[in-house]
Amino acid sequence: MELSQYLEVFIEESKENLQTCNEQLLELEKNPEDLTIVNEIFRSAHTLKGMSATMGYEDLANLTHKMENVLDAIRNEKIKVSPEILDVVFKSVDDLEAMVLSIADGGDGKRDVTEVVAMLESIEKGESLHSALVDSEVAATAEVVERQTFSMQYEAFEQTVIQQSQEQGFRCFEISVSLREDCLLKAARVYMVFEVLGKLGEVIKSLPTVDQLEEEQFDHSFVIAVVSKEDAVHIENAVRKVSEVDEVSVVELTSQHLESQNQVEAADTEPAQKEMEVKGQETSKPAGNATKHSNPSNKTIRVNIERLDVLMNLFEELVIDRGRLEQISKDLNNPELNETVERMTRISGDLQNIILNMRMVPVETVFNRFPRMVRQLARDLNKKIELEIIGAETELDRTVIDEIGDPLVHLIRNALDHGIEMPELRMKNGKPEQGTVKLKAYHSGNHVFIELEDDGAGINKERVLEKAIQKGIVSDEAAHTLTDRQIYELILASGFSTAEQISDISGRGVGLDVVKATIESLGGSITIDSTVGQGSLFSIQLPLTLSIISVMLVEIQEEKYAIPLSSIIETAIVKKEEIMKAHNQRVIDFRGKVVPLLFLEDVFEVPKHSKEEELYSVVIVRKGEKMAGLVVDSFIGQQEVVLKSLGNYLNDVFAISGATILGDGQVALIVDCNALIK
Repeated sequence: MELSQYLEVFIEESKENLQTCNEQLLELEKNPEDLTIVNEIFRSAHTLKGMSATMGYEDLANLTHKMENVLDAIRNEKIKVSPEILDVVFKSVDDLEAMVLSIADGGDGKRDVTEVVAMLESIEKGESLHSALVDSEVAATAEVVERQTFSMQYEAFEQTVIQQSQEQGFRCFEISVSLREDCLLKAARVYMVFEVLGKLGEVIKSLPTVDQLEEEQFDHSFVIAVVSKEDAVHIENAVRKVSEVDEVSVVELTSQHLESQNQVEAADTEPAQKEMEVKGQETSKPAGNATKHSNPSNKTIRVNIERLDVLMNLFEELVIDRGRLEQISKDLNNPELNETVERMTRISGDLQNIILNMRMVPVETVFNRFPRMVRQLARDLNKKIELEIIGAETELDRTVIDEIGDPLVHLIRNALDHGIEMPELRMKNGKPEQGTVKLKAYHSGNHVFIELEDDGAGINKERVLEKAIQKGIVSDEAAHTLTDRQIYELILASGFSTAEQISDISGRGVGLDVVKATIESLGGSITIDSTVGQGSLFSIQLPLTLSIISVMLVEIQEEKYAIPLSSIIETAIVKKEEIMKAHNQRVIDFRGKVVPLLFLEDVFEVPKHSKEEELYSVVIVRKGEKMAGLVVDSFIGQQEVVLKSLGNYLNDVFAISGATILGDGQVALIVDCNALIK
């Protein structure tokens, strides 16, 4: 069997199973007596073991098997859950994750796990009840097989298929299959049984369902209904040839079996049954199509992300051409052309929403790694910390998801190390011994907000200012004009923090300048609020997507620029006499606030051809609480554009985040408002 084609699915499903193990182990640590949690971990480990062995990764399968033995002993109450045992199991999961990552990177998945295996074996030693448990499980399996024979209930359509098949000379069999108790590759054996039966006839039903069998959600036995022209002996012998099959029982289904089932069902739901029978009789399908109806296909499929990227690029080109068509339609003013273009615009808009939604991924994929990280860091720091996650289902574009993980790691480590106090100090200050870190995500307009809040010591403003002045990040004079939030945001400045001193703010800026740079490169922003003694709140604002954005097109002399709507508060016309000067900066009074003006023709050095105007067109933009007025020559209008990078040679252009091609073929540069507002 060619396994390379299944490698990608194996890696993805292995990561999912290991993530489940991590999450459930954290739950088990909180509720050590809850055996349902142990069963959940055991199922994930068992699935991983089977898949690994099938794919030929023996080291992965063997370590999972050792971990599974310990989990089995816990769920059978031979071992009590303790932090020491959980540490070993967590270590096993870490090694398994490293093996899977090795395979994903093209490696062989091998790793020296001698130490952790020795620890797992020492935990497992002295299990005298093992043989009795095995015997009882075998007996239970036999009982399940016996109960499952003739236990399948057939829908009206399936009964019609069976009856029509019998009329055409086919026979219907129920095949009960029991795998060996020590079978490691249950899903693989089920697949082989289905493959054998598929050559002899048509599978019309299974118990458990096909999905459950694939996910190994059964003990060691299952039942399959098959329509075939072969006899029972031939079918039984063929199934027995599949390795690790223990028992096979084949029983032919007759019309009497179906009639007896109908009589039992009719006693309870006669009207509904009659309706189903009518529908079944109206549907005349050959036996070959039975599988499609009895086992509806899964409603989701896995798609390689590269294909979505290609689809997105093609659609971006379509958006550019759509803009061109709209421009041509406007110039020609042909009613029929206008109507067609408007319809195409609506349809492509719907298509755009679908494609963008396809690229959306829950932030849960990033948040999932943090509970385990917090547990380990808390133990290393000798602190008691609980991580509370809210809104993990909030969706973000995959491009943003890929980039946001590392900044969040920095912020969480920062909160744990420098935000949350030691348990003794917290109790001394009248706080609970256990600190809380909240990670929250939510949508607001065209943005996603991610907030990280801790109930720790907060940020000491005086110490931050002192260090910022000492490092030359801010001058003495400017320091006294800063608001509280501006002072807190000084910790995001490059080079703010060093390890020279150990204090309540030492290290508060380690890596935080990188955090700020990464978030701003995604078109986002970060703000900080804090109260000494009560905690801090880091709030990250991110765009939903980076590919297609809504902009306000403006003109400066003969050049066109695009300003993202997400940054715009409003547009205004300002008279020349309304412009004032403050600190050598031209400003205006905008709704009671002093807003500095930036003349984009000066910022971008656009050649001037006209004299000074009496009226100025101004776009009011913001970055957090800061505002600025961008002075342009005229407004063109709102439009959706495709954001294209300027390439490797122009990656350093000030205040320009990219470019777009307009409907008339011109190139418009996209203004980076975050860079303009200091």
